[in-house]
Amino acid sequence: MAQFTNQARLAYNNSVTNSNVAVGEIREVLSAAKTAVREEYGQNDRVTYIVSIVNSGTAALSGISVTDNLGAYTVGAQQVTPLTYSAGTIRYYSDGVLQNAPAVTAGPPLVISNLTVPAGGNVLLIYEAQVNQFAPLGANAAIINQAVVSGTGVTPVTVTETVTAESEPILSITKSVSPVPVTENGTLTYTFLIQNTGNAAADAAAAAVITDTFNPVLTNLSVTFNGAAWSEGTNYTYSEMTGIFTTVSGQVTVPAATYTQDPATGVFSINPGVSTLIISGTV
Repeated sequence: MAQFTNQARLAYNNSVTNSNVAVGEIREVLSAAKTAVREEYGQNDRVTYIVSIVNSGTAALSGISVTDNLGAYTVGAQQVTPLTYSAGTIRYYSDGVLQNAPAVTAGPPLVISNLTVPAGGNVLLIYEAQVNQFAPLGANAAIINQAVVSGTGVTPVTVTETVTAESEPILSITKSVSPVPVTENGTLTYTFLIQNTGNAAADAAAAAVITDTFNPVLTNLSVTFNGAAWSEGTNYTYSEMTGIFTTVSGQVTVPAATYTQDPATGVFSINPGVSTLIISGTV
């Protein structure tokens, strides 16, 4: 509800007198809200947004548009957008009834136009946006997304929604073997590279476990993790009968990744946290 004031002036016989100040109010008939289905996002995720538009007036409102900035922010001298509209995902409901898709300009900004909000009714817009290379991923990072609902004869309404980056480890593992070939009764070495692209460390609580079945079976095992010697029973278990090797839960830990934003392009690069497990034995 917007308030306005008005005062009149009366001039006569070189005299001026002012009236009292009249105070009025304009009741806006259009209101809106915006929410994300999930409050968190991860790398390469899609974020689903819901925009609700309500018309409390007695006449339908046509020609309504929603302009979504897709989380735009400034880096250096340029503006970047951490979200990309996912084409074809728009759903348009009027008083709960699915309508034909409205006109959409992907942008940025994303513009959804030619909407009609029925008298005493509501419109619901549901759409998805892809997290892209401009999205911050570090601990406590967030995307602040703003949309403006506007149209002829109505006061524009601005709605904002904030989603935060998930705080979790994201692990991957690669394995290499040397030498190739290995001589019979020679020493074979397996190297496991564990990488974390997430913004949280994989600590003991993450309970990471590596399991491998060596074929051929190795004997006289020697194991190191990040350069420190490991002992059987404390850090891992191994059977020379079956060749099954398993790390004890929580012994494999990996530091969190770090993220660097290019000040010229605004693009984030990921510097994974890395741990290395090396296992050697006689073939």
